[in-house]
Amino acid sequence: MDVRAALREFIVDNFMMGQDAASLSDSGSLLELGIIDSTGVLELVGFLEETWQITVEDDDLIPENLDSIDNLVSYVERKKGS
Repeated sequence: MDVRAALREFIVDNFMMGQDAASLSDSGSLLELGIIDSTGVLELVGFLEETWQITVEDDDLIPENLDSIDNLVSYVERKKGS
């Protein structure tokens, strides 16, 4: 499964409980849409670290890295490449 599909599946399964998954665009803000909150960010970080064996540094906990599926895909790909 590719990064985008794995992230989308995790977000839908863990945070969207009963909501229509088709309504989640890859560029939509997960925070602004109320899909994840601060606790959800911690769950998401755990998923990223476990799934792709990367370390999410405190400095990386910014919306530009974690606030949409597009941002998450770019972040994971950067971290895996480094």
